[in-house]
Amino acid sequence: MKALIACVAIMAGGAAAAQTLDLEDLRELPQGTQRELQDITTETVERISHAPKAVVRALDRLTGQVEDLELIQGRTVRFGHIDVALGDCRYPVDNPASDAYAYLVVQEVEADEPAFQGWMVASSPALNALDHPRYDVWVLRCATA
Repeated sequence: MKALIACVAIMAGGAAAAQTLDLEDLRELPQGTQRELQDITTETVERISHAPKAVVRALDRLTGQVEDLELIQGRTVRFGHIDVALGDCRYPVDNPASDAYAYLVVQEVEADEPAFQGWMVASSPALNALDHPRYDVWVLRCATA
């Protein structure tokens, strides 16, 4: 925040960039600068919605089999020797076709511990990926119907 204030001081013709300003100093800036500052945002809030289903793509690297799996929340789907379960699927309300993310649990059939448990993001599958020598799974989208 102090860096932003220092930049504002420079933009407004302030004396020294190293000088920090507080809220009162910002109120005393010239009128045009105050108007420009109203357009600055420090965070983006995106409204999200939940979907009862997700579509994921599964790949068996050994056989080359690729399949799109429709997952229903709370149910498990088997692909080869892994089970894939959906915990939750979320997507932006303003753009449902864009950046979906889903909480998945991927477990080998006879394993005690999951091979993967966590959120996967459709637009960045490598961000939090399944690390398995044979299988790959990634989220495509949420499904509402």
